[in-house]
Amino acid sequence: MPMADFEIRSTVSTDLARLSALDHTVDTDYVWQLDLHREAGQIDVQLREVRLPRTIRLEHPRPAKDLPDTWHLRPMLSVMIGMEAVAYIRFSAEIVPHAVWITDVVVGKSLRRKGLAHKLINAAEAWGLQRGLRKAIIEVQSKNAPAVRMVQKLGFEFCGYNDQYYSTRDVALFFARSI
Repeated sequence: MPMADFEIRSTVSTDLARLSALDHTVDTDYVWQLDLHREAGQIDVQLREVRLPRTIRLEHPRPAKDLPDTWHLRPMLSVMIGMEAVAYIRFSAEIVPHAVWITDVVVGKSLRRKGLAHKLINAAEAWGLQRGLRKAIIEVQSKNAPAVRMVQKLGFEFCGYNDQYYSTRDVALFFARSI
């Protein structure tokens, strides 16, 4: 896909049907396992990639069917190819002071691994810079090994987790980088 063939713009309500219909699942052969060891005066956290015995299909932590009802709650950008919305990112400046918090990055299955997620993340960071924010934080399901690899490749560093974050009961991993 030539780079001139797409545009990133603010999401509008007419994008929502197409964005909700995108395949939000991810197939993976790996998960990121979080090991927590506590001793008096010390807490060790180890995060390691573990191969699964078989490929799993991971559901997105936020149901796509809810997108039309929640899209207006935080900023959202869409990737457009012509008049068709093919990917999106949702983020907020309200969660952590001085940071743009990226909650969702979804790219249609046929367009994955072409750099669109990276471009969306850069666009969200540019949005944050315009507002004087200094850091980008992205949340990723621990079972979404492709997303973890991508954010690490983009220079994000592991900065925390929450095992009670998603209704799917998956562990949320948090990665950050300065912008």
